[in-house]
Amino acid sequence: MDKILDLNKSVYELSNEDSEIPKILEKLGFDDITKPGMLSTMGRFMTIPKGSKAKKIDLELIKEEFIKSGYEIKE
Repeated sequence: MDKILDLNKSVYELSNEDSEIPKILEKLGFDDITKPGMLSTMGRFMTIPKGSKAKKIDLELIKEEFIKSGYEIKE
């Protein structure tokens, strides 16, 4: 199965589809994602592009990390 990262989906949706996504995001600096309840609250409306702006993490860096991990990026 292809691993696709759809940047239009919420972090909550992406995490439910693939349990590796939160681990990669945490490694990139999204440490709040592992806090209890954050994924089911903030994650429901937060997308990766919105999160990159909020955390001031370059979206291109995020994309590169997911590509290195075998993901195809869908925008």
